[in-house]
Amino acid sequence: MKGRVDAHQHYWNVARADYDWMPRDHPVLSRNYLPADLAPVLAEAGISRTVLVQAAATVEETEYLLGLSDATTSIAGVVGWIDFEDRRHLQHLQRLKHHPNFLGVRPMIQDIVDDDWMLRDDVQWAYAALVELDLTFDALGFSRHLPNFLTLLRRYPKLRVVVDHCMKPPVRDHGTAQDAFSTWAEGMSRIAAETSACCKLSGLVTEAGDGWSAEDLRPYVSHVLAAFGATRVMWGSDWPVCLLNASYEGWLGTAEKLTAHLPEGDRMEIFGGTAQRFYRLAR
Repeated sequence: MKGRVDAHQHYWNVARADYDWMPRDHPVLSRNYLPADLAPVLAEAGISRTVLVQAAATVEETEYLLGLSDATTSIAGVVGWIDFEDRRHLQHLQRLKHHPNFLGVRPMIQDIVDDDWMLRDDVQWAYAALVELDLTFDALGFSRHLPNFLTLLRRYPKLRVVVDHCMKPPVRDHGTAQDAFSTWAEGMSRIAAETSACCKLSGLVTEAGDGWSAEDLRPYVSHVLAAFGATRVMWGSDWPVCLLNASYEGWLGTAEKLTAHLPEGDRMEIFGGTAQRFYRLAR
């Protein structure tokens, strides 16, 4: 399959010291991950381009990532960050818009204590600006955020939105919390049916328990595919976060296995076409 795209991966340099979420001295996370580390993995996997996503809540990190994109041909675009609580950051959106690799932004909603933060009056200007500037919005959260995301997306129907990591369903608790699966599934179905949002097939392995298998992930993958359809689903590695529970090749192989029954055209959408179209990646 040619022209494959990894729709969600990260690079970071821990010396930057703006990754507030990162545990200190973590054996997997707290080390540098840079293009030279991923290049051979991409080549082996047949991935030609990636979407590089912010990992720090600073504009400075966004500019750092754009610099990496200038020097790295495999980076097709960058999803950055601005402060939704500071209207002065409109100037950053307007400025960054002119960089050919700047795609949009991702506020780190999963880390915000107030679940209703996204609906606060003082942050609405940012969504309106994204619509006006025709930039993308990566929706990062947990299952409990689904009702508020639905409200938000219906409020801004022209906002170009992709749900990150299938909204992090409770995979590790699937056997003991069927109600949690049903709540997640219903919320995702409503997002799919009532909005134009896409969904990233990513992040599931880090929500799974130790010793997970493809069958543990199958109900979630099947539901996302049924709800959104292949033309609104894009695969992402979430590398290097995925290394907490799987290798890049391991997660990619699992995703391929769980989509192997689909027609080739659908698989081409999931592993490249949807990301190409949603992010308007230059060919």
